[in-house]
Amino acid sequence: MKSKKITKKVKRRLTFLSCLILLLVATIITSVFKDFCQIIKNKNEIALLSNQYNNLLHEEESLQSEITKLQDQNYVARYAREKYLYSLPNEVIIKLPGAEE
Repeated sequence: MKSKKITKKVKRRLTFLSCLILLLVATIITSVFKDFCQIIKNKNEIALLSNQYNNLLHEEESLQSEITKLQDQNYVARYAREKYLYSLPNEVIIKLPGAEE
């Protein structure tokens, strides 16, 4: 039986290849970790922006409703009387305490 002896040259080559493979694996793990962190950050941002979008849609719906109401002259007159205390001729405005908005 022949025993195989590992020479210094082979040991250096194996050490170099091991270090190279270890460096490659570390680079891949680091890259995957950075991508994973970016994915989590993007998901959080999507959730935040989705919430803001829904709030803006609700606000738009409310403003559209207000636009529709303001096209009615009776609503505008009532709104001005309530909000700005305008009165019709021969009308007296009585402001009650605690009835403010």
